[in-house]
Formats: sequence, C-alpha cells, structure tokens
Amino acid sequence: MSAAHGAAAQGGAAHGAAALFRELTGAEPAGLWSAPGRVNLIGEHTDYNDGFVLPFAIQHRTHVALGHRADRRLRVVSTFAPDAVEIAFDDLGALFPERRDDVEEWARYPLGVAWALLRATGAAPFAGVDLVFDADVPVGAGLSSSAAIEGATASALNDVWGLDLDGVALARAGRRAENDAVGAPTGIMDQMACMLGREDAAIFLDCRTLEAQVVDLGFAEAGLELLVMDTRVKHAHSTGGYGGRRVACERGAALTGVSALRDLGVADLDRARGLMDDVTFRRVRHVVTENQRVLDTVRMLHDEGPRAIGGLLRASHASMRDDFEISVPELDLAVATADRAGAIGARMTGGGFGGAAIALVDRELVPAVTAEVERAFAAAGHVAPLCFTVRPSRGAARD
Repeated sequence: MSAAHGAAAQGGAAHGAAALFRELTGAEPAGLWSAPGRVNLIGEHTDYNDGFVLPFAIQHRTHVALGHRADRRLRVVSTFAPDAVEIAFDDLGALFPERRDDVEEWARYPLGVAWALLRATGAAPFAGVDLVFDADVPVGAGLSSSAAIEGATASALNDVWGLDLDGVALARAGRRAENDAVGAPTGIMDQMACMLGREDAAIFLDCRTLEAQVVDLGFAEAGLELLVMDTRVKHAHSTGGYGGRRVACERGAALTGVSALRDLGVADLDRARGLMDDVTFRRVRHVVTENQRVLDTVRMLHDEGPRAIGGLLRASHASMRDDFEISVPELDLAVATADRAGAIGARMTGGGFGGAAIALVDRELVPAVTAEVERAFAAAGHVAPLCFTVRPSRGAARD
C-alpha cells in the first residue's frame, strides 16, 4: 500500500464514520477523533512482564464520529459490525467485568473504555453519546486494531467529558478495558504506542514505570521501508494461547523469586534453568533475551543506525518461534522468504498465533521482496498474504 493509498484510506475511514453517523442520527457529528494502529519493531510479550518494548504508531487509523445525546446512554455503532449496541451509564458497572459476555465482543472495547474512564476518575456519568466507528487498520494482523478503537474512544470521551487526562492515563483506561471488559490479558504497550505516537519515531517504553522515550528511527534517511506481511491467519488473544504464555511467565517469575521477569538478566538464565521444567524455562528465556534485544536495538539505532539492527530482528523471531512457540508456518515462511530476498532483517510482530510479520527493506527492494513472499505463499498453498509498507505516525487526537 503506497503512502498516497494509505492517505486515501484514512480519509475514507473518516468519511465513513461521519456518513454512518449522519445516516444513523440525521445530524452532523459534534466532532471526529482518530487513533492509530501500531507495529512493534521489537519487544514481544515483554510488556506484561514489566519489560521493555519499542513500538511505533502507524498511518492506519480508527476514526470515531461522536454526537451528544439528551439521555444518559451510550450507543456504539460501526461499519464493521451490523448492529448497534446501546447501554445506560448506570448499567456499565453491572456489566463489566462479570457480564461482559452479554455484549458483542467488538462493542466491549469502546464501552469498556467508557466504564474504565468513569471508574478511574470517579466522575458522575455525563450526558450520553453516540459513537460511530470506521477503520482502515487491518483486523487480525497483529497491528492492534483493538487499541486503535480504545484510543479513539478515550481521546473523544476525554475531550467531550472534560476529563483532562493525559496520554498515559488514557492508555491505562484502554488496558483496563481490554483486560476486564474484553477479557484479553494484554499489557499496556499497544495503548501507549497508540496514545503517544510521533512522526518518524518509535516509543521506547519501560512497561514497569511507564516512562516513555522518543527514539528516532532514521528509516527515511537510510532509504528503508518497513514492510508488513499480513499472513491473514486470524488470531484471538482472549481465546487463544496468549493467556497460557502469560501464566507460564508468572510461574517462571515465582520460581526464580522475582516479582516479574523484568528483574532477570541474561546472566541469570543458567540458574533459572535448574529451577523449572523445560517449557517454562524456554518461555522465561524468550522474555529475558527479548528485553536485552530491545535495549540493544535502541542503542544500535542511536550509535549505528537502522541498518545495524537486522540480526536482532532475526534473533527475536527465532526466539518467538522456538522458545515462546507463538509463530505459525505462514509467519515463518514470510520471515525466511523476506530474509532470502534481501531484507535487512525480519520477524513476526504482535501476540502471535497468526497475524503479521515485518521486514526492514531497502526502498527499491520492496516490490521484489513482496513478489517473492507472494510466490512463496502460493507455492506452499497458503492464502495470499497482504503486503504493505507502514510509516511511523502521530498518536490519538481530534481530527
């Protein structure tokens, strides 16, 4: 997908949200807000272990058109689900988390954010709102379409309800919505990238302190593009193997006597090996070594530039494939093919069990690498991948 195509898609999503709002209500929305998806350059499954991550917001966004209501009700509607979902403010507390399954899954994201914001601020419910969504963030590709919904909702409600919360507080509300309202045991990386994203930069995030540092990527100056290879293998964090990996990490931390795997370094792995079964150890080893790879990537970007990080990307994928066991054949094929076709480095990105891989590629090689990946998928009998480039972009904001 070209930059021009991406810009057109974003405009289309904003127009789609506003058009559906007018169709639904017969009125113009009070405003439009949007929030980005994200790509994680490196640092997978480290966030809920209090570790380090290096994501960046992308140009693909979820847009929400908001209108005021005279009652105390929330109504959410989207172009990607057939039915509106409506609930009274007073019922949110009874709904989440105990009765979350009573709500269609996509609607739990925006309704959960509203619930989390009200819980966090202790504010009395405000006047009701209609929220109408459209998006061009690929769903199921590991680009955090869920955090984009959360971020757009949080940004809009923060403004119209006058909550005056900063990006970190809004990210916390998004994480609470995803954990408790949706039931997905994720960390806070996606929400922080969504809220704090900057043009041409990544966010180096300490997931324990939530301290965030802007890191220049230098892709454009180096003539590099980040190619996303969406395998179109769908995953579901709330029902898949994600939760099992998190339990294994908690077990490993308990067995080594630390509060989180963040507190272990590479030098501690020999001791850890003797304290646990092989599967738990390999889960621990991935997190510990991945944390170190994030730190090394930040240092290399600063000292040597983006062409130096290819080996770290490849090592990250091998660790997720062999130690964390969250890859699938389609992801492995995309990574291996991109590497053979001349990528600086490649790895799967996101929670795993499907979704997308990324490859750092010289700009002039993007068509050739894309063609090789498509040929490899066809030869293997896989569904054709969707390949497109992404660029580091701004975080959630009013449009």
